[in-house]
Amino acid sequence: MPDTPLLDQVHLPADTRDFDLPQLRQLADELRAETIDAVSVTGGHLGAGLGVVELTVALHHVFETPKDILIWDVGHQCYPHKILTGRRDRIRTLRQPGGLSGFTKRSESEYDPFGAAHASTSISAALGFCAARDQKGETNKVVAVIGDGSMSAGMAYEAMNNAAETTKQLVVILNDNDMSIAPPVGGMSAYLAKQVSGGAYRNFRRFGKSVAEHLPRPFRNAARKAEEYARGMIVGGTFFEELGFYYIGPVDGHDMDNLVPILKNAAAITDRPVIVHVVTQKGKGYAPAESSADKLHAVVKFDVVSGKQSKSVSNAPSYTKVFGTELIKRAERDPSIVAITAAMPSGTGLDLFGQAFPERTYDVGIAEQHAVTFAAGLAADGMKPVCAIYSTFLQRGYDQVVHDVAIQ
Repeated sequence: MPDTPLLDQVHLPADTRDFDLPQLRQLADELRAETIDAVSVTGGHLGAGLGVVELTVALHHVFETPKDILIWDVGHQCYPHKILTGRRDRIRTLRQPGGLSGFTKRSESEYDPFGAAHASTSISAALGFCAARDQKGETNKVVAVIGDGSMSAGMAYEAMNNAAETTKQLVVILNDNDMSIAPPVGGMSAYLAKQVSGGAYRNFRRFGKSVAEHLPRPFRNAARKAEEYARGMIVGGTFFEELGFYYIGPVDGHDMDNLVPILKNAAAITDRPVIVHVVTQKGKGYAPAESSADKLHAVVKFDVVSGKQSKSVSNAPSYTKVFGTELIKRAERDPSIVAITAAMPSGTGLDLFGQAFPERTYDVGIAEQHAVTFAAGLAADGMKPVCAIYSTFLQRGYDQVVHDVAIQ
């Protein structure tokens, strides 16, 4: 590695545009180290950012941000993005009074075109940017990054369902860091992803479709289904194809040699929205995070070498533990009590209930609206559901609280 750190030479994403692949790999390594060091000082969301370091570098290298719009879902993973977009000198003010926000924030930088904190908003917002661009006759690219957890929310599917009839150019990056959609991928999948995202394959595919259009309807439909499902069996894209997206993946999100050319291919697709399925590892490159059950999702100040966090010592039990313990006691006496969480079992204390009563615990994913109405259905049939949701996230379920619970 050269003596002069590449990260010191990068003040804005444009500075990376002429980097070759070895330089991009080096930049990613330096960016990961800087992120770890910065969060050790301030605390914050660590694991998600470490998982998208290579993806962050590759996106800013391939796309001409801020002209090209890059929208991060939730924002837990945006620290490396902030370092690359002119905020490195302030990165150790993260989440401090007067410092950088822990999420993307429009007033903070032109590289943050849309504010985040809620989950599952990025595709909807990106689609709005696409429609605005198309109305104005402009040609910039729009990219939305969304995690596999956020994809469990209905809003993401509402946006995807609307995308194909709204615009012809949108790139959605599905950041799959929990291997909930596909297992880790190797060289063959990366090779196939390159092929199906490249111009030669797409031209051949268009030629095949033009030939099929002249066939009788039964043969035409059979040919379309055969091509779609054959590719789906290889790279897993049938579901997204049905929503009108061109599917590419799975792609190893830490393999810069494959990630960069695949993103370039995706950027060149302008006849329909495209989804790039990227498999990443949360906490990647930092041993304490990789070995932690939660991948050090959120941390206070910590020692970089050991990963040990500086937590205050208290003999008092936490509110969540008191809540979870008491709920278990009541459920032992009342079999009609069930518990519902929207992807926050440990944060709400329902992880303890889930260990005691796994068959009476429901994790509905990031879907607060569904959680509330699901609870209403349980209650309407005589059960006693306890639906535990953070107040900031229950905003999304207010209508259901009123209409599906209170009015009834």
